[in-house]
Amino acid sequence: MKLDHNFSNQAIDAFIKISALSVLVLWCFSILKPFLLLMVWGGIIATALYPIVAFFSKKTALSESKVSIILTVIGVLLLLIPLIALSTGIYTSGTELFLGYQDGSIAIPKPKERMQDWPIIGHEAYSFMSLASSNLESLLFKYSTEVKVVAAKAASLVGSLGGGFIQFIVSTIIAGVFMANASKCERAFILITNRLTGKHGEELIKLSKVTIRSVVQGVIGVAVIQATMAGLGMAVVGISASVLGLWVFLVLVFAIIQLPPILILLPIIFYVFSVDTTTTGVLFAIWCVLVSSSDAILKPILLSRGSHIPIIVILLGALGGMAMSGIVGLFVGAVVLSLTYQMFTVWLKNEAEETQNAKDNR
Repeated sequence: MKLDHNFSNQAIDAFIKISALSVLVLWCFSILKPFLLLMVWGGIIATALYPIVAFFSKKTALSESKVSIILTVIGVLLLLIPLIALSTGIYTSGTELFLGYQDGSIAIPKPKERMQDWPIIGHEAYSFMSLASSNLESLLFKYSTEVKVVAAKAASLVGSLGGGFIQFIVSTIIAGVFMANASKCERAFILITNRLTGKHGEELIKLSKVTIRSVVQGVIGVAVIQATMAGLGMAVVGISASVLGLWVFLVLVFAIIQLPPILILLPIIFYVFSVDTTTTGVLFAIWCVLVSSSDAILKPILLSRGSHIPIIVILLGALGGMAMSGIVGLFVGAVVLSLTYQMFTVWLKNEAEETQNAKDNR
């Protein structure tokens, strides 16, 4: 009877402790939830860029903290430039469009006759562009419903894009803090992982670093390079800043989810052929093909060894992350799902080896 009473007391005591701990953890999670995604992305950036910090710290007399601060400032400035350019381009284009519509100076170039020779959409595209160049007001009235829908979606996308840049800036600052305290962060993660897994903490941290750097360099890094190259090409042929920013982002998305960027660049190629010379159109088309196929050269250079992630894992991670958390989720989802896949694969491999060893010892 006394034993049952002691057991009941111990069970009640354990229940109270677990409940209190659960409430505390849930409370902390609710407090940190708005920053959780940014902290994860900051950790990913820090893991990917830390080798650069270590390299420059060894080559110069600067400490890792100072190199981290310099790298963070450079990263923030590089993110501010396209954000300012996008905002300025949208404001300038919108102002010019509004004033031009008021004074009647808006002039859409008349399409070339050869546009009618385009397969499937040639005649429809030529008729649409002809009406737009001759009577824009009639075109807007005719497609008023569609124009409102497209304008609303475009405004939402631009707002999301601007918010994404701000999130990237905050994540970059967080990454700078992580890199400045890299050794402390690594020790903390090893202790936590050892507590959760027993004795494999250091091995899992090493695997995590290899996987994160592989995905960031071989997938996201290549996508950023392709988007930058595509943006340069569009800027050279005279694509306006507002359209250019949107299309650079679309190229980035297509490249991350492992689809050929040429698919999203085709409308721009058709547009250049319709409003510019054939020589310019051909050169731009060749440039777009080179941009789209550049991953065949860049990936073997940038992709880390020892980490082979199937394309479907990256695709699902990127699309699922973007659907859940917007632009930042596009990057975080690809990395987190790839990391989970890699750790799960290693776990299955270890389990299979242990089972085989047990059979051999019998």
